[in-house]
Amino acid sequence: MSTDKQTTAKIPKRVIWLALAGAVGGFLFGFDSSVVNGAVDAMKDEFALSEAVTGFAVAVALLGCAAGAYMAGKVADRYGRIPAMKLGALLFLISAIGTGFCFSVWDLIFWRLVGGLGIGLASVIAPAYISEISPRHVRGRLASLQQLAITTGIFAALLSDALFATSAGGAHQAFWLGIEAWRWMFLAAAVPAVLYGVVAYTLPESPRFLVVQGKEDLARKVFDSIAPDEDTDRHLREIREAIEEDQLAGRKGSLRGKAFGLQAVVWIGITLSVLQQFVGINVIFYYSTTLWKAVGFQEKDSLTISVATSITNILVTLVAIALVDRIGRRPILLAGSIGMAVSLGAMALAFASATGSGSDITLPGAWGPLALVAANVFVISFGASWGPLVWVLLGEIFPARIRARALGLAAAAQWIANFAITLSFPVMAAGSLPLTYAMYALFAALSFFFVMYKVPETNGMSLEQAETLFVPKGSVKV
Repeated sequence: MSTDKQTTAKIPKRVIWLALAGAVGGFLFGFDSSVVNGAVDAMKDEFALSEAVTGFAVAVALLGCAAGAYMAGKVADRYGRIPAMKLGALLFLISAIGTGFCFSVWDLIFWRLVGGLGIGLASVIAPAYISEISPRHVRGRLASLQQLAITTGIFAALLSDALFATSAGGAHQAFWLGIEAWRWMFLAAAVPAVLYGVVAYTLPESPRFLVVQGKEDLARKVFDSIAPDEDTDRHLREIREAIEEDQLAGRKGSLRGKAFGLQAVVWIGITLSVLQQFVGINVIFYYSTTLWKAVGFQEKDSLTISVATSITNILVTLVAIALVDRIGRRPILLAGSIGMAVSLGAMALAFASATGSGSDITLPGAWGPLALVAANVFVISFGASWGPLVWVLLGEIFPARIRARALGLAAAAQWIANFAITLSFPVMAAGSLPLTYAMYALFAALSFFFVMYKVPETNGMSLEQAETLFVPKGSVKV
C-alpha cells in the first residue's frame, strides 16, 4: 500500500499538463454542445421555424457527434491521436464561424452537423490519449479530467450565453459590430477551438500508438519525458505482449467477435455508454424549464438555475476525481446507480401528483420542493459517478490495437442514445411525465446490476492488465 501511495503522490508535472491539454477537447465538447441553449428562441424567431424543425436543428449536432465518434477511431488508429485532435479543432472552428454567420435554417443545420463531427472526435480522442499517457495509479483521476472539462465547457457556454444576452438586452438584439447576440454565442466557440488547435501542436504522440506503429524509439522518448521515474522497459514490454496476444488471438485489431458480431468487451463499452444516457441526464440540461416552472420559478430564472446546476456538476466531478483512484471504479458506479434510481423514482412520484398538462403543470404542496431536491440529487449522483467514470473505463478496458476504434464505436452509441432521449422526451413527457421518469429510474436500476455482474475493478492496473479482465474464459489470454 505504501508504494502505491508514494506513486500516487508523485504525479509528474508533465503528465498533469498533458492530461489537462488533452482534456481541452472535452471543454470544447461541453461548450459546443450546450452553447445552442441560449440561442434557441432567437434562432426560431429569426428563421420562423416550427417546433419540429427547431428541435431537429438542436438535435442534429448529436447525429454529427455519433458520426464523428465513429470516424475518430479510424483516424486515430491510422494517423495518430494528435492529427485527430487537430482535425477536431478545425471542425470546431469551421462550425463556430458557419453557425455565427448562417443565413438560413438549412446551412445552420449543416454547420451544427459539422460541429457535431468535432464533438464526436473530441469525445473519443481525449479519453484515449489521457489514459495512454497516464501512470496506472493516477490514471483514474487524470482520465476523469475529461468529464471535468466537459462540465466546465457546459458552464462556460451557459455563462457566455447569459452574458451576451444580458449585455445586448436580449439574444435577438444587435451587439458588437451590429451582429445579433445569439450569433456571438456561436462565434465565441472559435476562441477555444483555436486554443485546442494550438495545444494539439505542443503534445507528443501517444506512446502506445507509436509502439503499434513500430516506432519504439520514439515511444521510449515519450515515456522517459512524461514519467522518468517509471519503468519504461516494463511499459514497452507490456504493450508488445498485448499486441502479440492480439495477433495470436487472430483479431489483429478487428472489433469482430462471437458476441453478436463484436468482441464481448466492445459490447460492455457500448452498454456502459448507452446506460449513461438512458438514465436521462440530458433531460435535466436540455428540458429543465418545465421542471423549474412546475416548482414555482419564473421562466426568466431558468438560465440562472441551469448555470447553478452546471456549477454543481463541476463540483461533484471534482469529488469523483478525488476518490476514483482511492476507492475504485465499481463502488462509485454502484453508489451512483443507487442515488440515480432513488432520485428518479422520487421525481416520478412527485410528477404523478401534478395538475395541468403539457408545459402548463403545477406540483402542489410539498411535491414541488421534493421534485427540485430529487433533480439535484440526480445530478449529483450522476456527476460524481457515471458522468466521469464511464469515460475512465472506456479509456482503459479495450486492447491497445482496437482502443481508438472501440472507443469510437462506444462513443457513437452514446451519442445515438443521447439523440434518442433528446428527441423522445417531449413526446413521452406529453403522454406521461411520471412514466417517463420511472423509465429513467428503471435504467438507473439496470445500471447497478450491469456493473455488479459485468464490470470488474480496474483500479491500480496497467492498461494491458486491465484489458485482460474483460477477455472471455478459454481465450489465449487466460
